[in-house]
Amino acid sequence: RFMPSHSNGNLSMAYFQDFVLEGFGGGLETQALLFAVFLALYMVTVLGNILMIIVITLDARLHSPMYFFLKNLSFVDLCYSSVIAPNALANFFSSSKVITFAGCATQFFFLSLLATTEGFLLGVMAYDRFMAICSPLRYPSTMCQSACTRLVLGAYCGGCFNSVVQTSFTFHLPFCSSNRINHFFCDVPPLLQIACGNTTINELLLFGICGFMIVGLAFVILISYGYIIATILRMRSGAGRRKIFSTCGSHMTVVTLFFGTLFVMYAQPGAIESMEQGKVVSVFYTLVIPMLNPLIYSLRNKDVKEAVQRLGQKHMTM
Repeated sequence: RFMPSHSNGNLSMAYFQDFVLEGFGGGLETQALLFAVFLALYMVTVLGNILMIIVITLDARLHSPMYFFLKNLSFVDLCYSSVIAPNALANFFSSSKVITFAGCATQFFFLSLLATTEGFLLGVMAYDRFMAICSPLRYPSTMCQSACTRLVLGAYCGGCFNSVVQTSFTFHLPFCSSNRINHFFCDVPPLLQIACGNTTINELLLFGICGFMIVGLAFVILISYGYIIATILRMRSGAGRRKIFSTCGSHMTVVTLFFGTLFVMYAQPGAIESMEQGKVVSVFYTLVIPMLNPLIYSLRNKDVKEAVQRLGQKHMTM
């Protein structure tokens, strides 16, 4: 938050109130192409996730724990992309690419909150499938409405905890070496690059908390699916196995994409130094994955496809 200035030959500190998001390099044609790609990804993300929320809300047949969690996942994906995309789109043709200190901290807070919440939601969804498939008799009582609500609130609380810790530690650093962030949004690795204080604690927090959450949640999900696969293999009904594999396959695809990219970005040494690679990976997990999630769940889910058809037919007859 500071920049060095000279007064009477002595080095002093002066406040600056803005950061500059450098984004992607290249000329006007490159910026125009990237703008078109970002806009297309964001529009599909918005339309796809809003459609999922509307369909699950309006169709009584989808009022079950699995779709309650899926609706919350769509809401998080929608907010998650909206924290990043509009500002990134505006900066493609902006000469200044300025974001205020408060704006940067706010963007970072909600990014961290929503990304962590999504990870916890994916873990909750794996637990839901585990209970439904491995303990079907206990499922109605275990996954009642109040329990589902508590699990979703717990996911948000986990996201809030990580966000408060990361934001407070990151934005208490002195930023006196530069105010130019080598990224298209405010994130930990590029912010640590321009900090002039000791960032050891921040790096330990980044790799420690994020690594623990990513690895821990991935471990829980893998154990859940280990039991699910064992249960599926004992089933005699081929149709039942195919239906469960279809539902669980969608979830595992989303889990693999999300946790794989987060691990590359935050939970492995050297992530902070590789900013150019980091920007590409960031596009994937901030825009591509939120766009793919509703497509994956709708295209591979018979119940969702039928609900969309019913909603379309109802709209046509009105």
